[in-house]
Amino acid sequence: MDNLPGYIYLVFGLTLLLAILLFYKATNYSKSFLTLIFVWIVFQSIISLSGFYKIANTLPPRFGLLIIPALVFIIIQFNTKKGKQFTDGLNIKTLTLFHIVRIPVELVLYWLFLQKTVPELMTFEGRNFDIFSGLSAPIIFYFGFVKKKLNRIFLLIWNFVCLALLLNIVFNALLSLPGIFQKFAFEQPNIAILHFPFVLLPSVLVPLVLFSHLASIRQLLKK
Repeated sequence: MDNLPGYIYLVFGLTLLLAILLFYKATNYSKSFLTLIFVWIVFQSIISLSGFYKIANTLPPRFGLLIIPALVFIIIQFNTKKGKQFTDGLNIKTLTLFHIVRIPVELVLYWLFLQKTVPELMTFEGRNFDIFSGLSAPIIFYFGFVKKKLNRIFLLIWNFVCLALLLNIVFNALLSLPGIFQKFAFEQPNIAILHFPFVLLPSVLVPLVLFSHLASIRQLLKK
């Protein structure tokens, strides 16, 4: 993992920064969100740099620490009064545009595949069709919120389809990780996301994408 081309780290870092800035804008510039995401990134960075996630054959698997806390946070947001207020206050237009970050994420995954650190099934040449979400996001944003040509049902369908695409790649990525739960890609396991900085893909970027879709769906259903 130490001999990866520099452009992979650069594009991933810029993508992470863009995702945080767009979501920060969607929160109407919430300092609480910015503080929380910064603390979470620092925590995950320290843990991953210690080599914690490189030990795969444990029970429970250590990669659970990458995703479970973020999932618990999302559940809390949808089941508490304060959390619902925060979720309903998010700017759905910015949440829609936010999904453009999925384009460079797909490029990074493809480059990591070429470097033999993730399996082909995690790329757009395999089972990952998530790039559709990124490519369609600016189109949905423009015709849905600038031109106002798309109705609520269409926006809901788009969010559900893109959510399904996200869950598909997450499912395949988790079952491609080396360890006792691995089901796919034995010839080339998914080792990249067990190393810094790519641990921030499942621990930061994926939860933000998931939260964006769920918040948008909630707002559209309430209208």
